[in-house]
Amino acid sequence: MYPEEIVIPMKEELTENGFEELLNAKDVDETLTKEGTALVVINSVCGCSAGTARPGVVMAVANSSKKPDRLTTSFAGFDIEAVKSIREHLMPYPPSSPSIALFKDGKLVHFIERHNIEGRSAQMIANNLTAAFEEYC
Repeated sequence: MYPEEIVIPMKEELTENGFEELLNAKDVDETLTKEGTALVVINSVCGCSAGTARPGVVMAVANSSKKPDRLTTSFAGFDIEAVKSIREHLMPYPPSSPSIALFKDGKLVHFIERHNIEGRSAQMIANNLTAAFEEYC
């Protein structure tokens, strides 16, 4: 488990932009079984989270005309129970952090794995998500 003093500033990059933390399995199940859309960001300490994933997600939400009903996040290696539960909803995809998932009415409709984040700019991530928001939100 990562030390809190390292994780908190990385969490705040999303929570200060309107993302609600999913901290346990109950939070995850309640969020992902509701009608409507939910964006779930599995946050992480890696460089691609800081450089492109978090900024890209924030950019997409800020600039898209359509947005998910719920913006949520959990931190890999820290919010252990919640991330495990999220990953059950992401099957058959293997564990990936960071990653970004869009759910609609409890079903996964769009997923960006770590290998689709690495080497891409924040703007590319934002464009990918904005297109998904336009289609599903």
